[in-house]
Amino acid sequence: MLALLGAASLRPAAAVMGGPKAHPYAQAVGTSVRAAEAVLAQTGTETCLRGKLTNAMLGLSASCEASGQRNPLCQLADQVSVITGPWSLGAMEDTARKVILLAAPVAVGGPGPVEVNR
Repeated sequence: MLALLGAASLRPAAAVMGGPKAHPYAQAVGTSVRAAEAVLAQTGTETCLRGKLTNAMLGLSASCEASGQRNPLCQLADQVSVITGPWSLGAMEDTARKVILLAAPVAVGGPGPVEVNR
């Protein structure tokens, strides 16, 4: 029984009933990039930026799942979506840099991040 509970906790946060609405993948990527840019520019209070980045990552995770995307950006969103407790500013900045780097192919209209085989 415990093994089943443990396996369920590894599913992306978007799979939880009542989770964030899944927007089109490209839109979710854009929202995540804007949140990441806001974190790096520190355009708001730390609490506001934490909420903005968290919500963007939850939305991206939901969109990845809904669209069947399995790439490094989606994996990052899934990892971040299960963080409990407040992030430090350093962790938010590190995540923001990764989001911008991984989203670059999508933002320029390319084919998107490379699929990762599982």
